[in-house]
Amino acid sequence: MDVRYTVGKNEYKRMTTQELRSAFLNTSLYQPGRINLMYCEVERGIVGFAVPTGKAIALPAGKELASEYFCERRELGVLNVGGEGVVTVDGVKYVLRPLDVLYVGKGAKKVAFSSRSARKPAAFYLASYPAHREYPTKLVKFEDANHRHLGRVEDCNVRTIHQFILPGKCDSCQLVMGFTRLEPGSNWNTMPAHTHERRTEMYMYFDIDDDATVFHFMGTGDETRHLAMHDHDVVISPMWSIHAGVGTRAYTFCWAMGGENQVFDDMDGIAVAELR
Repeated sequence: MDVRYTVGKNEYKRMTTQELRSAFLNTSLYQPGRINLMYCEVERGIVGFAVPTGKAIALPAGKELASEYFCERRELGVLNVGGEGVVTVDGVKYVLRPLDVLYVGKGAKKVAFSSRSARKPAAFYLASYPAHREYPTKLVKFEDANHRHLGRVEDCNVRTIHQFILPGKCDSCQLVMGFTRLEPGSNWNTMPAHTHERRTEMYMYFDIDDDATVFHFMGTGDETRHLAMHDHDVVISPMWSIHAGVGTRAYTFCWAMGGENQVFDDMDGIAVAELR
């Protein structure tokens, strides 16, 4: 498990591009045949990938959690961005087609991941936060998610927000999770930019062509930085940082949040004219 420690809004101003990438960006979580995790000190969030190509891959607790099993004190969201796969939770099998999401509640002792086909393996993106009570494990299929169509062609941000784990759809302690897909010809995922003073958010960018990139903007609104992102890269967005991006062509990204509340629209906007 890769552990990342807190960087404050004052320290980041003095950091080089490589230092920012080392602190906030992970480019190696997606690896076929493996499960890789990253632990973020902020909100104690964990994200990662399980990409089973042969036998099933079990979700380990790891010494960092000091627990008997991963979900002993945690809840888990699983988004499949690969081929069809199966997540087995305490003996119960859940089939995840591409873009389905599974919520695994606190108390689940055994979680394992497998693919229907080794030629087209599942790619399970994982997001987890501490949990104080148990909610039932639930599969939310793509067609059953909330679908919010937003943006304008004039602003280059026509997109659909697909919401899976949030109050009223799939109950959880603090995890909120879904993904946003841009329409062809659109580039901006969020603008005007905003911060979440009450939550930390993590982005995983996917559906990015090999010859394309996404520039993820971070930092305070009056002193921004950017990170160049590629397919399956993950970035941490602490409470003080904006999180907006623009790509060389359309792309998709998974967002996962944890913190003080679960109100999706609880954000503090920053006008475009005020960005620096």
